[in-house]
Amino acid sequence: MVAKLTLADAFDRFFEARPHLSSHTVDGYSRTIKLYLKTWRKQPIKAISRQMVLKRHQDISNESGKTTANNVMRHLRSVYNFAAATHDDFPPNPVQILTQARAWHREQRRQTVVTAQVLPLWWKAVRAEPDYSRDFLRMALFTGMRRGELLKLRWENVDLKARTLHLPTTKNGDPLHLPLSAFLVEMLEDRFERSGTSPYVFPGPGEQGHLVETKKFLLRVVTGSGVSFTLHDLRRTFITIAESLDVPYYALKRLLNHRATGDVTGGYIVVNAERLRGPVEQVAERILELVGDAA
Repeated sequence: MVAKLTLADAFDRFFEARPHLSSHTVDGYSRTIKLYLKTWRKQPIKAISRQMVLKRHQDISNESGKTTANNVMRHLRSVYNFAAATHDDFPPNPVQILTQARAWHREQRRQTVVTAQVLPLWWKAVRAEPDYSRDFLRMALFTGMRRGELLKLRWENVDLKARTLHLPTTKNGDPLHLPLSAFLVEMLEDRFERSGTSPYVFPGPGEQGHLVETKKFLLRVVTGSGVSFTLHDLRRTFITIAESLDVPYYALKRLLNHRATGDVTGGYIVVNAERLRGPVEQVAERILELVGDAA
């Protein structure tokens, strides 16, 4: 019955109806219901009021930040719309109050990168790290891959002979096939020899089997180098360096696995791994040039 449909049930049905959601998206929605909307889990979804939404949005803003608050309510809005579409007599979506009250927080995209001037300091601090965090950060810089993609990278998706890696699922749902630079091939060959029985490139001690926590070693590198950065800053640094080398536009988009949405020409261009090998090597050579003696 609709009256008994709890918020937790609605999230479960949302996931069941969308089996092709990326793991990144599922993780985000799961975190929303398990952490930020935990006290609402057993409540009937129809009982969630506009004022409840307004107050919870403000509370999350104060406790966890404005971006998190916005994301939580976007997730709630999607799940509520799904539930309303599959049941009759649902009240209007209570998340609408945030638009009507102009309560959504303005979000500004970060534009920070690890600049050429401080990259040698960053690199030197990374070199001092244990091999797991050192190699994780190097790979983040040399590929521009997202945090979740790196954490869950499996050896079965790395072909050292062909010098490529394959991600069957990514944030936007599209698979990604990328060449590996000579620098990364050498690094990964060394890791593979010492990998033991773990199926993950970056194994971890927890039940998930792969590295999960990155905050501690990021803080160590920030402290050791004096360079403040996030993992996504490394993604921006990678693509900024690629752009400075005049890598073609469509190759840039493919390297980041961005869709050419609305671009008719882009839809006809096939950019495969070998087409990207030249740009990937160019970026790697430029990074090694910039770190100079720190290499």
